[in-house]
Amino acid sequence: PAECPFCGEAAGRELEEHVRLRHGHLLGAPGTGNGEQLYECPMCSLTCTNIQILEEHVDLHLEEQNFSEGGNMRDLELAQQLQSEEDERQRSEEEKREREEFKKLQRQYGLDNSGGFKQQFLKNMEREVDRGRMQPFEYHKRKADMMESLASGIDDGRTKTSGVIEALCKYYQSENKDVRRVWLSAGVDHFHSSLGDRGWGCGYRNFQMLLSSLLQNSFYNDCLRDTTLIPSIPKIQSMIEDAWREGFDPHGASHFNNRLHGSKAWIGACEIYSLLTSLRIKCQIIDFHKPTGPMGTHPRLFEWILHYYSADNEGGAKVVCTSKPPIYLQHQGHSRTVVGIEEKKNKSLCLLLFDPGCSSQQMQKLLKQNSDGTGLRLLRKFVGNLKEKQYQIVAVDGVLSLEEKAACCRASEVLTSEKIP
Repeated sequence: PAECPFCGEAAGRELEEHVRLRHGHLLGAPGTGNGEQLYECPMCSLTCTNIQILEEHVDLHLEEQNFSEGGNMRDLELAQQLQSEEDERQRSEEEKREREEFKKLQRQYGLDNSGGFKQQFLKNMEREVDRGRMQPFEYHKRKADMMESLASGIDDGRTKTSGVIEALCKYYQSENKDVRRVWLSAGVDHFHSSLGDRGWGCGYRNFQMLLSSLLQNSFYNDCLRDTTLIPSIPKIQSMIEDAWREGFDPHGASHFNNRLHGSKAWIGACEIYSLLTSLRIKCQIIDFHKPTGPMGTHPRLFEWILHYYSADNEGGAKVVCTSKPPIYLQHQGHSRTVVGIEEKKNKSLCLLLFDPGCSSQQMQKLLKQNSDGTGLRLLRKFVGNLKEKQYQIVAVDGVLSLEEKAACCRASEVLTSEKIP
Protein backbone atom coordinates (compact mmCIF):
# COMPACT_ATOMS: atom_id res chain seq x y z
CA PRO A 1 0.00 0.00 0.00
CA ALA A 2 1.06 3.55 -0.73
CA GLU A 3 2.47 5.48 2.23
CA CYS A 4 1.80 9.09 2.99
CA PRO A 5 4.90 11.12 2.19
CA PHE A 6 4.14 13.38 5.18
CA CYS A 7 3.42 10.96 8.02
CA GLY A 8 4.33 7.56 6.55
CA GLU A 9 0.92 6.12 7.27
CA ALA A 10 -0.37 3.49 4.83
CA ALA A 11 -3.15 5.13 2.82
CA GLY A 12 -3.57 2.81 -0.16
CA ARG A 13 -5.84 4.09 -2.85
CA GLU A 14 -7.16 6.83 -0.55
CA LEU A 15 -3.75 8.51 -0.44
CA GLU A 16 -5.02 11.61 -2.22
CA GLU A 17 -7.97 11.91 0.14
CA HIS A 18 -5.71 11.23 3.11
CA VAL A 19 -3.24 13.94 2.12
CA ARG A 20 -6.00 16.46 1.41
CA LEU A 21 -7.77 15.84 4.72
CA ARG A 22 -4.80 15.34 7.05
CA HIS A 23 -2.12 17.49 5.48
CA GLY A 24 -4.02 19.94 3.35
CA HIS A 25 -2.53 22.77 5.32
CA LEU A 26 0.92 21.65 4.19
CA LEU A 27 -0.19 21.71 0.60
CA GLY A 28 -1.54 25.15 0.78
CA ALA A 29 0.56 26.30 -2.07
CA PRO A 30 -0.79 29.21 -3.99
CA GLY A 31 -2.81 28.46 -7.04
CA THR A 32 -1.83 29.07 -10.60
CA GLY A 33 -3.98 32.13 -10.85
CA ASN A 34 -6.80 30.31 -12.56
CA GLY A 35 -8.00 28.63 -9.34
CA GLU A 36 -5.98 25.41 -9.81
CA GLN A 37 -4.59 23.84 -6.54
CA LEU A 38 -0.78 23.20 -6.39
CA TYR A 39 0.91 20.42 -4.42
CA GLU A 40 4.51 20.61 -3.20
CA CYS A 41 6.71 17.47 -2.94
CA PRO A 42 7.78 17.06 0.70
CA MET A 43 11.07 15.49 -0.44
CA CYS A 44 12.38 17.87 -3.08
CA SER A 45 9.91 20.85 -2.98
CA LEU A 46 8.80 20.26 -6.55
CA THR A 47 5.32 21.77 -7.14
CA CYS A 48 2.73 19.49 -8.75
CA THR A 49 -0.67 20.49 -10.07
CA ASN A 50 -2.31 17.16 -9.29
CA ILE A 51 -2.26 14.92 -6.24
CA GLN A 52 -1.85 11.84 -8.44
CA ILE A 53 1.16 13.37 -10.10
CA LEU A 54 2.54 14.11 -6.64
CA GLU A 55 1.94 10.51 -5.60
CA GLU A 56 3.76 9.14 -8.63
CA HIS A 57 6.57 11.62 -8.08
CA VAL A 58 6.94 10.64 -4.42
CA ASP A 59 6.89 6.92 -5.41
CA LEU A 60 9.84 7.60 -7.68
CA HIS A 61 11.68 9.08 -4.70
CA LEU A 62 10.90 5.99 -2.65
CA GLU A 63 11.98 3.61 -5.41
CA GLU A 64 15.20 5.52 -5.86
CA GLN A 65 15.84 5.34 -2.13
CA ASN A 66 15.18 1.59 -2.05
CA PHE A 67 17.44 1.09 -5.06
CA SER A 68 20.20 3.10 -3.40
CA GLU A 69 19.89 1.06 -0.18
CA GLY A 70 19.95 -2.17 -2.20
CA GLY A 71 22.98 -0.95 -4.09
CA ASN A 72 24.75 -0.23 -0.84
CA MET A 73 23.99 -3.77 0.29
CA ARG A 74 25.33 -5.18 -2.96
CA ASP A 75 28.45 -3.02 -2.62
CA LEU A 76 28.98 -4.35 0.90
CA GLU A 77 28.51 -7.93 -0.23
CA LEU A 78 30.93 -7.36 -3.12
CA ALA A 79 33.51 -5.81 -0.80
CA GLN A 80 33.18 -8.76 1.59
CA GLN A 81 33.56 -11.19 -1.29
CA LEU A 82 36.65 -9.39 -2.59
CA GLN A 83 38.19 -9.35 0.91
CA SER A 84 37.46 -13.04 1.31
CA GLU A 85 39.10 -13.80 -2.02
CA GLU A 86 42.13 -11.68 -1.05
CA ASP A 87 42.43 -13.49 2.29
CA GLU A 88 42.25 -16.84 0.53
CA ARG A 89 44.91 -15.75 -1.97
CA GLN A 90 47.22 -14.63 0.83
CA ARG A 91 46.68 -17.92 2.70
CA SER A 92 47.46 -19.85 -0.44
CA GLU A 93 50.64 -17.85 -1.07
CA GLU A 94 51.72 -18.26 2.56
CA GLU A 95 51.17 -22.02 2.40
CA LYS A 96 53.15 -22.11 -0.85
CA ARG A 97 56.00 -20.15 0.76
CA GLU A 98 55.97 -22.48 3.76
CA ARG A 99 56.09 -25.55 1.50
CA GLU A 100 58.97 -24.06 -0.49
CA GLU A 101 60.82 -23.11 2.70
CA PHE A 102 60.28 -26.60 4.09
CA LYS A 103 61.62 -28.16 0.90
CA LYS A 104 64.58 -25.77 1.04
CA LEU A 105 65.32 -26.86 4.60
CA GLN A 106 64.95 -30.51 3.58
CA ARG A 107 67.49 -29.98 0.80
CA GLN A 108 69.77 -28.03 3.12
CA TYR A 109 69.77 -30.76 5.75
CA GLY A 110 69.80 -33.65 3.31
CA LEU A 111 66.26 -34.89 3.97
CA ASP A 112 64.86 -34.45 0.47
CA ASN A 113 65.34 -38.05 -0.73
CA SER A 114 67.87 -36.90 -3.32
CA GLY A 115 70.27 -39.72 -2.54
CA GLY A 116 73.26 -39.99 -0.27
CA PHE A 117 77.03 -40.40 -0.30
CA LYS A 118 77.17 -42.77 -3.27
CA GLN A 119 74.90 -40.71 -5.53
CA GLN A 120 76.70 -37.45 -4.75
CA PHE A 121 80.12 -39.04 -5.21
CA LEU A 122 79.26 -40.38 -8.67
CA LYS A 123 77.54 -37.15 -9.72
CA ASN A 124 80.50 -35.00 -8.67
CA MET A 125 83.00 -37.31 -10.38
CA GLU A 126 80.98 -37.16 -13.59
CA ARG A 127 81.07 -33.37 -13.34
CA GLU A 128 84.85 -33.45 -12.88
CA VAL A 129 85.20 -35.60 -16.02
CA ASP A 130 82.93 -33.26 -18.01
CA ARG A 131 85.08 -30.29 -16.99
CA GLY A 132 88.29 -32.06 -17.91
CA ARG A 133 89.60 -32.19 -14.36
CA MET A 134 89.45 -35.97 -14.12
CA GLN A 135 90.42 -38.58 -16.69
CA PRO A 136 87.92 -41.38 -17.47
CA PHE A 137 90.33 -44.08 -16.27
CA GLU A 138 90.63 -42.28 -12.89
CA TYR A 139 86.83 -42.03 -12.73
CA HIS A 140 86.43 -45.79 -13.14
CA LYS A 141 89.20 -46.57 -10.65
CA ARG A 142 87.77 -44.26 -7.99
CA LYS A 143 84.29 -45.58 -8.62
CA ALA A 144 85.55 -49.14 -8.07
CA ASP A 145 87.37 -48.07 -4.89
CA MET A 146 84.26 -46.30 -3.64
CA MET A 147 82.06 -49.34 -4.28
CA GLU A 148 84.56 -51.54 -2.42
CA SER A 149 84.57 -49.09 0.51
CA LEU A 150 80.79 -49.07 0.65
CA ALA A 151 80.65 -52.86 0.53
CA SER A 152 83.17 -53.25 3.37
CA GLY A 153 81.89 -50.32 5.42
CA ILE A 154 85.47 -49.11 5.85
CA ASP A 155 86.62 -45.59 4.95
CA ASP A 156 89.07 -45.59 2.03
CA GLY A 157 91.46 -43.24 3.86
CA ARG A 158 91.80 -40.87 0.90
CA THR A 159 90.99 -37.83 3.04
CA LYS A 160 93.07 -38.82 6.08
CA THR A 161 96.16 -37.02 7.38
CA SER A 162 98.08 -38.63 10.25
CA GLY A 163 100.85 -37.36 12.48
CA VAL A 164 99.75 -33.76 12.96
CA ILE A 165 99.56 -33.98 16.76
CA GLU A 166 103.08 -35.38 16.90
CA ALA A 167 104.32 -32.59 14.64
CA LEU A 168 102.64 -30.01 16.86
CA CYS A 169 104.24 -31.49 19.96
CA LYS A 170 107.64 -31.19 18.32
CA TYR A 171 106.99 -27.63 17.20
CA TYR A 172 105.88 -26.41 20.64
CA GLN A 173 109.00 -27.85 22.26
CA SER A 174 111.09 -25.25 20.45
CA GLU A 175 108.55 -22.44 20.20
CA ASN A 176 109.53 -19.66 22.59
CA LYS A 177 107.65 -16.58 21.42
CA ASP A 178 104.28 -16.13 23.07
CA VAL A 179 103.00 -19.57 24.16
CA ARG A 180 103.33 -20.12 27.89
CA ARG A 181 101.84 -23.61 27.97
CA VAL A 182 99.99 -25.89 25.58
CA TRP A 183 97.92 -29.03 26.11
CA LEU A 184 97.42 -31.45 23.22
CA SER A 185 94.97 -34.30 22.89
CA ALA A 186 96.02 -37.88 22.32
CA GLY A 187 96.97 -38.72 18.74
CA VAL A 188 94.19 -38.06 16.24
CA ASP A 189 93.95 -38.33 12.45
CA HIS A 190 92.42 -35.52 10.40
CA PHE A 191 89.65 -36.38 7.91
CA HIS A 192 88.25 -33.92 5.41
CA SER A 193 85.10 -33.92 3.30
CA SER A 194 85.18 -35.69 -0.07
CA LEU A 195 83.22 -35.55 -3.30
CA GLY A 196 80.60 -37.75 -1.67
CA ASP A 197 79.88 -35.68 1.45
CA ARG A 198 80.95 -32.14 0.62
CA GLY A 199 78.49 -29.68 2.10
CA TRP A 200 76.93 -31.98 4.70
CA GLY A 201 79.45 -34.52 6.04
CA CYS A 202 81.27 -32.52 8.74
CA GLY A 203 79.59 -34.32 11.64
CA TYR A 204 80.57 -37.74 10.27
CA ARG A 205 84.14 -36.61 9.55
CA ASN A 206 84.52 -35.28 13.09
CA PHE A 207 83.29 -38.61 14.44
CA GLN A 208 85.97 -40.31 12.35
CA MET A 209 88.57 -38.00 13.92
CA LEU A 210 87.35 -38.76 17.43
CA LEU A 211 87.18 -42.48 16.73
CA SER A 212 90.71 -42.49 15.27
CA SER A 213 91.98 -41.27 18.63
CA LEU A 214 89.96 -43.77 20.65
CA LEU A 215 91.22 -46.66 18.49
CA GLN A 216 94.80 -45.72 19.44
CA ASN A 217 93.96 -45.90 23.15
CA SER A 218 93.96 -49.42 24.62
CA PHE A 219 91.57 -48.24 27.35
CA TYR A 220 88.76 -48.38 24.78
CA ASN A 221 89.69 -51.71 23.19
CA ASP A 222 86.81 -53.60 24.77
CA CYS A 223 84.22 -51.05 23.62
CA LEU A 224 85.57 -50.95 20.09
CA ARG A 225 86.43 -54.59 19.45
CA ASP A 226 83.77 -54.65 16.69
CA THR A 227 85.02 -51.33 15.26
CA THR A 228 88.72 -51.77 14.67
CA LEU A 229 88.91 -49.64 11.51
CA ILE A 230 87.46 -46.24 10.64
CA PRO A 231 83.96 -46.77 9.19
CA SER A 232 82.77 -45.06 6.01
CA ILE A 233 80.10 -42.38 6.23
CA PRO A 234 77.27 -44.70 5.07
CA LYS A 235 78.42 -47.19 7.73
CA ILE A 236 78.36 -44.47 10.39
CA GLN A 237 74.80 -43.67 9.31
CA SER A 238 73.85 -47.31 9.82
CA MET A 239 75.58 -47.32 13.23
CA ILE A 240 73.50 -44.32 14.34
CA GLU A 241 70.33 -46.07 13.14
CA ASP A 242 71.37 -49.10 15.22
CA ALA A 243 71.70 -46.83 18.27
CA TRP A 244 68.20 -45.49 17.63
CA ARG A 245 66.84 -49.03 17.40
CA GLU A 246 68.37 -49.74 20.80
CA GLY A 247 66.26 -46.88 22.14
CA PHE A 248 68.69 -43.98 22.21
CA ASP A 249 67.23 -40.52 21.59
CA PRO A 250 63.81 -41.46 20.16
CA HIS A 251 62.89 -37.79 19.76
CA GLY A 252 65.97 -37.12 17.65
CA ALA A 253 65.39 -40.28 15.63
CA SER A 254 61.87 -39.13 14.76
CA HIS A 255 63.32 -35.90 13.35
CA PHE A 256 65.07 -38.03 10.71
CA ASN A 257 62.13 -40.44 10.34
CA ASN A 258 64.48 -43.04 11.88
CA ARG A 259 66.56 -43.15 8.71
CA LEU A 260 69.96 -41.74 7.79
CA HIS A 261 71.45 -44.34 5.46
CA GLY A 262 71.15 -43.31 1.82
CA SER A 263 70.55 -39.65 2.71
CA LYS A 264 72.64 -36.50 2.99
CA ALA A 265 71.26 -35.70 6.43
CA TRP A 266 73.32 -33.50 8.70
CA ILE A 267 74.06 -34.85 12.16
CA GLY A 268 74.99 -33.00 15.34
CA ALA A 269 75.99 -33.43 18.96
CA CYS A 270 72.96 -35.55 19.92
CA GLU A 271 73.64 -38.12 17.20
CA ILE A 272 77.33 -38.27 18.17
CA TYR A 273 76.37 -38.76 21.83
CA SER A 274 73.88 -41.52 20.98
CA LEU A 275 76.41 -43.36 18.80
CA LEU A 276 79.25 -43.15 21.34
CA THR A 277 76.99 -44.23 24.21
CA SER A 278 75.68 -47.18 22.21
CA LEU A 279 79.33 -48.28 21.90
CA ARG A 280 79.62 -48.06 25.73
CA ILE A 281 81.82 -44.97 25.54
CA LYS A 282 81.03 -42.60 28.38
CA CYS A 283 80.53 -39.01 27.23
CA GLN A 284 78.58 -35.89 28.00
CA ILE A 285 77.03 -33.03 26.07
CA ILE A 286 77.83 -29.56 27.38
CA ASP A 287 75.68 -26.73 26.06
CA PHE A 288 77.11 -23.21 25.95
CA HIS A 289 73.72 -21.82 25.11
CA LYS A 290 74.53 -18.12 25.25
CA PRO A 291 77.59 -15.85 25.08
CA THR A 292 79.38 -15.33 28.38
CA GLY A 293 81.69 -12.51 27.33
CA PRO A 294 81.63 -9.17 25.53
CA MET A 295 80.86 -8.88 21.82
CA GLY A 296 79.08 -12.25 21.74
CA THR A 297 82.10 -14.29 22.83
CA HIS A 298 82.23 -17.53 24.84
CA PRO A 299 85.14 -17.36 27.30
CA ARG A 300 83.57 -20.07 29.48
CA LEU A 301 83.79 -22.49 26.58
CA PHE A 302 87.55 -21.89 26.48
CA GLU A 303 87.81 -22.22 30.27
CA TRP A 304 85.89 -25.51 30.23
CA ILE A 305 88.17 -26.95 27.54
CA LEU A 306 91.26 -25.77 29.43
CA HIS A 307 90.03 -27.59 32.54
CA TYR A 308 89.23 -30.71 30.49
CA TYR A 309 92.81 -30.98 29.24
CA SER A 310 94.67 -29.68 32.30
CA ALA A 311 92.75 -31.24 35.22
CA ASP A 312 94.80 -34.46 35.26
CA ASN A 313 97.88 -32.93 33.69
CA GLU A 314 99.13 -30.38 36.16
CA GLY A 315 102.84 -29.73 36.29
CA GLY A 316 105.50 -27.44 35.02
CA ALA A 317 105.99 -28.81 31.52
CA LYS A 318 105.40 -26.30 28.77
CA VAL A 319 104.08 -28.91 26.32
CA VAL A 320 101.65 -31.45 27.77
CA CYS A 321 100.78 -34.33 25.41
CA THR A 322 97.76 -35.68 27.25
CA SER A 323 95.91 -38.99 26.91
CA LYS A 324 92.62 -37.08 26.56
CA PRO A 325 90.55 -37.77 23.42
CA PRO A 326 89.72 -34.78 21.23
CA ILE A 327 86.43 -32.92 21.73
CA TYR A 328 83.54 -32.71 19.27
CA LEU A 329 82.54 -29.02 18.87
CA GLN A 330 79.19 -28.12 17.26
CA HIS A 331 77.54 -24.86 16.29
CA GLN A 332 74.77 -23.98 13.88
CA GLY A 333 75.66 -25.29 10.44
CA HIS A 334 79.12 -26.74 11.16
CA SER A 335 81.21 -28.84 13.54
CA ARG A 336 84.92 -29.18 14.24
CA THR A 337 87.26 -31.16 16.49
CA VAL A 338 89.18 -29.59 19.37
CA VAL A 339 92.67 -31.15 19.57
CA GLY A 340 94.32 -28.83 22.09
CA ILE A 341 94.51 -25.45 23.77
CA GLU A 342 97.24 -22.84 24.16
CA GLU A 343 97.74 -20.51 27.07
CA LYS A 344 99.57 -17.39 25.95
CA LYS A 345 102.06 -15.48 28.08
CA ASN A 346 99.42 -12.78 28.51
CA LYS A 347 97.04 -15.48 29.94
CA SER A 348 94.74 -15.45 26.88
CA LEU A 349 93.55 -18.81 25.53
CA CYS A 350 93.58 -20.18 22.01
CA LEU A 351 91.88 -23.38 20.80
CA LEU A 352 93.48 -25.73 18.29
CA LEU A 353 90.82 -27.09 15.92
CA PHE A 354 90.77 -29.71 13.17
CA ASP A 355 88.25 -28.59 10.54
CA PRO A 356 86.80 -31.11 8.04
CA GLY A 357 86.74 -28.25 5.57
CA CYS A 358 90.56 -28.16 5.43
CA SER A 359 92.02 -30.31 2.68
CA SER A 360 94.76 -32.89 3.02
CA GLN A 361 97.09 -30.57 1.14
CA GLN A 362 96.60 -27.88 3.78
CA MET A 363 97.02 -30.32 6.66
CA GLN A 364 100.16 -31.82 5.15
CA LYS A 365 101.84 -28.45 5.55
CA LEU A 366 101.54 -28.82 9.32
CA LEU A 367 103.73 -31.91 9.17
CA LYS A 368 106.55 -29.64 8.04
CA GLN A 369 105.78 -26.81 10.40
CA ASN A 370 107.96 -23.75 9.90
CA SER A 371 109.75 -22.34 12.91
CA ASP A 372 107.64 -19.19 12.71
CA GLY A 373 104.41 -21.17 13.18
CA THR A 374 102.56 -19.52 10.31
CA GLY A 375 100.91 -22.82 9.38
CA LEU A 376 99.17 -22.90 12.76
CA ARG A 377 96.84 -20.15 11.60
CA LEU A 378 94.86 -22.99 10.10
CA LEU A 379 94.17 -24.42 13.56
CA ARG A 380 94.20 -21.48 15.95
CA LYS A 381 90.94 -19.93 17.16
CA PHE A 382 90.98 -17.20 19.80
CA VAL A 383 88.04 -16.14 21.96
CA GLY A 384 87.18 -13.39 19.48
CA ASN A 385 87.01 -15.92 16.62
CA LEU A 386 84.11 -17.95 18.06
CA LYS A 387 81.02 -15.77 18.10
CA GLU A 388 78.20 -18.12 17.17
CA LYS A 389 75.11 -17.74 19.32
CA GLN A 390 75.41 -21.22 20.82
CA TYR A 391 77.98 -24.02 21.01
CA GLN A 392 77.72 -27.65 22.07
CA ILE A 393 80.54 -30.03 22.83
CA VAL A 394 80.65 -33.80 23.22
CA ALA A 395 83.47 -34.86 25.54
CA VAL A 396 84.53 -38.48 26.11
CA ASP A 397 85.11 -39.43 29.73
CA GLY A 398 85.66 -43.16 30.07
CA VAL A 399 83.85 -46.45 29.54
CA LEU A 400 80.33 -47.54 30.49
CA SER A 401 79.32 -50.85 32.00
CA LEU A 402 76.36 -52.64 30.41
CA GLU A 403 74.16 -51.46 33.28
CA GLU A 404 75.31 -47.86 32.86
CA LYS A 405 74.70 -48.06 29.13
CA ALA A 406 71.13 -49.28 29.74
CA ALA A 407 70.56 -46.42 32.19
CA CYS A 408 71.86 -43.90 29.65
CA CYS A 409 69.54 -45.36 27.04
CA ARG A 410 66.53 -44.91 29.32
CA ALA A 411 67.60 -41.38 30.20
CA SER A 412 68.03 -40.44 26.54
CA GLU A 413 64.28 -40.63 26.00
CA VAL A 414 64.53 -36.97 26.91
CA LEU A 415 68.09 -36.25 25.80
CA THR A 416 69.30 -33.10 27.48
CA SER A 417 72.65 -31.42 27.72
CA GLU A 418 74.30 -29.81 30.69
CA LYS A 419 73.96 -26.06 30.27
CA ILE A 420 76.77 -23.79 31.36
CA PRO A 421 75.13 -20.79 33.11
